[in-house]
Amino acid sequence: MNNANLLVCAVAGLVLPSSLIAQSARATARPVAREMLDSQVAKERDSLLALYRELHAAPELSFQEEKTSARLAAEMRAAAFEVTEKVGGWGVVAVLRNGPGKTVLVRTDLDGLPVREITGLPYASKARAKDEQGRDVSVMHACGHDVHMACWVGAARVLAAMKDRWSGTLVFIGQPAEERGAGAEAMLKDGLFQRFPKPDLCLALHGSSDLVAGTLGVTSGPAMANVDSVDIVVRGVGGHGAMPEKTKDPIVLASQIVLALQTIDSREISPIEPVVVTVGSIHGGTKHNIIPDEVRLQLTVRSFSMETREKVLAAIARIARGQAISAGLPENLMPEVKPSAEFTPVLLNDPKLTERLRGLFGELYGADKVFERKPMMGGEDFSRYGMTEDKIPVCLFWLGAQPAAVIAEAKQTGEAAPGLHSPFFYPDIATALPIGVTAMSAAVLDALRK
Repeated sequence: MNNANLLVCAVAGLVLPSSLIAQSARATARPVAREMLDSQVAKERDSLLALYRELHAAPELSFQEEKTSARLAAEMRAAAFEVTEKVGGWGVVAVLRNGPGKTVLVRTDLDGLPVREITGLPYASKARAKDEQGRDVSVMHACGHDVHMACWVGAARVLAAMKDRWSGTLVFIGQPAEERGAGAEAMLKDGLFQRFPKPDLCLALHGSSDLVAGTLGVTSGPAMANVDSVDIVVRGVGGHGAMPEKTKDPIVLASQIVLALQTIDSREISPIEPVVVTVGSIHGGTKHNIIPDEVRLQLTVRSFSMETREKVLAAIARIARGQAISAGLPENLMPEVKPSAEFTPVLLNDPKLTERLRGLFGELYGADKVFERKPMMGGEDFSRYGMTEDKIPVCLFWLGAQPAAVIAEAKQTGEAAPGLHSPFFYPDIATALPIGVTAMSAAVLDALRK
């Protein structure tokens, strides 16, 4: 029903359902906003693509994002935001006040990964750095944080240019060390919600290698998992490989521990409760015929509830000790089980906020372009912004980034397309970037509309 028909009904004294009135109002308001958004994004497109290529070619590791941070700070000052640098390390906080109203926080992450890029792109990263253990490593934006940053800058520019369309306060943050699961906590401890306007809601986007560029994805409720890293030092009594009876072989013991850990998910946790216990690294020994004194294991542990997390961590410690007792190790040689302090809690997307974004994105792009994403076992410390005592609603949505041709080829061959953290992954940036900027700008406008 168009506005003319609404007017006829009003003149005739007919009462229309509120849902129909709201539907008609959205039908007239949304196209104008979409048209304005498209126009603004088109003005920024070439500049943002150039910024993306610049960021892609110069990634920095977690806690080393000095140049990336400075680059984004300069962009936000150019967009007339008030900028504070070095919040929680290399974090950036940019504030734009525009009258009374709500406060919306928009986050991007800054850091790259210790991955050697093998995409063949003309702007592929050749960067190298020292990691936290002092090793010389290649660095790549293999998780798409360069996409996130370009969308973040684009949304800031668009919203600054459309100040007549909204009222309230923007808090745009560039967060370090997402890949280490530590940046959000560092910014919060440095007074993010005390030194700057406290948000009423927090938004973020993340590129998806499972969704074709040109689409969006949403997940309501638990979206990404608790993530723990656990180190286990397995001790033994070394000796000659030809005389194992005179030793306590830590390699055999470590192997038994690895196998026993697989029973946690299958025999100690409910089959309908998602759990992952993966041993990603095992190191021990120096030569064929030497039984070493020590073997080191590195685990990643994923769960969705705090109760399950505690059960799994306790089971890991119990199994390691039990296997050592079975092998006849004395008390002073019991395994040392050390969960890392860098814990990433489960991401809980606020259901009401998520459903609102789902409807908004459907109106912008059509319901067939917006997908319901199942929860995934990856981690994301964006979750921490919703876990303070304020219980601020948060939502991270997914931006389709995989080139359509890559997904089509994967379906045809049956081989998986390159995913996040792969040295072969690259996004269809020309398609994904404008949609990411428009979607985030629209989400903020919807929250702060006059």
